[in-house]
Amino acid sequence: MASCGLLGAKLIHSYSPKIHSMLGDYSYELFEKSADEVEDFILHGSYTGINVTIPYKKTVVPFMTKLSETAKRTGSVNTVVRMPSGILYGDNTDVYGFTEMVRTSGIGVKGKKTLVLGSGGASVSVKEALKDLGADPIVTVSRTGEDNYGNLDRHRDAEIIVNATPVGMFPENGPSPVDLRLFHECKGVFDLIYNPARTGLLLQAEELGIPCRNGLYMLVAQAVRSSELFTDRKIDPGVTGKIVKELDFCMKNIVLIGMPGCGKSLIAKKLSELTGRGIADTDNEVKKLTGRSPADIIEEDGEEAFRRIETKVLGNVCSRSGLVIAAGGGAVTRNENYRLMHQNSNIVLIERPLDMLSSRGRPLSRSKGVKALYEERWRLYEQFADIKVNNDGNISGQVAGDILRILGGTDI
Repeated sequence: MASCGLLGAKLIHSYSPKIHSMLGDYSYELFEKSADEVEDFILHGSYTGINVTIPYKKTVVPFMTKLSETAKRTGSVNTVVRMPSGILYGDNTDVYGFTEMVRTSGIGVKGKKTLVLGSGGASVSVKEALKDLGADPIVTVSRTGEDNYGNLDRHRDAEIIVNATPVGMFPENGPSPVDLRLFHECKGVFDLIYNPARTGLLLQAEELGIPCRNGLYMLVAQAVRSSELFTDRKIDPGVTGKIVKELDFCMKNIVLIGMPGCGKSLIAKKLSELTGRGIADTDNEVKKLTGRSPADIIEEDGEEAFRRIETKVLGNVCSRSGLVIAAGGGAVTRNENYRLMHQNSNIVLIERPLDMLSSRGRPLSRSKGVKALYEERWRLYEQFADIKVNNDGNISGQVAGDILRILGGTDI
């Protein structure tokens, strides 16, 4: 059996083992190495094939016996195969991965002025793919180069934007490398980041109605091509899309919203049991943070004070991946909370008849009345939600099952 893996400096958040477990019958390990250890590992490590990630894609090039034409052009290797003869063959499957990411997106780049943000190793692979796809001209934007973030206005006619920087990547969610409002001709945005699923750049693209895509398809496509090299066998083209769909479901949180008393907490627990996901209840997280319950904060300090704390909590839990999150009933009343939830989650509205909603222990439901509260919020619930599920009974397991079926099944 082949022995494969991933070489890099920090690999704790890597999804590569999960992807390769769905691609072939071979072991796949994580090899965290310091710069001083790379040469010895490449030359003498016990592997038949490895992927190489930041910061060693250029480091390993001198140790290769043979390079693919793509690796030669980019000066970068992300896949190494040890041949039976002992020859080390280096290839760059990132170019293939980005090509497939663009090809399957429906966003045309041929003949379009394209800005590539970043000048590192990922940028080199992206530009090689863009050349093959016919993008023209291709402009590299860096911090200190001739085209930099201080003179972007000279490129306001750019039609395609590609982010090949780590800006906006977990755990530094939120920031964006550019303001898309500058580019009035923009027809497509690609971000190589896949965690969170929607970076600040992609969230703005969605808000402006610009077609966009994250880097998950590229991650899986390059892994598929690497697997073909590791095993010397072709993989059905449909496998890539299937793995992307399953991984997207696995990585995204499931955020439950809805009126107080609609059953979010019970349904969240059931979802956690069914999928093995971690669970977070924002009301409980508020209590952990402050030592006080949401009801006490609202009664003692006012609703606005509570909402500020709730937003902070949402920012913390929604930046993570693969959780079930029960949000407070009023989380939709702050516009900024939508971005926090939407960045890395499927948002599920739990609907329940008003006469089944209890106001016990809920100061806003008591003071305003359930019906008035619902009339204030129902449009917001509709705007936030990706899907809606009815909870008109008391069987939380059934509702949880409905959610999983709509979202695409169970976890990997």
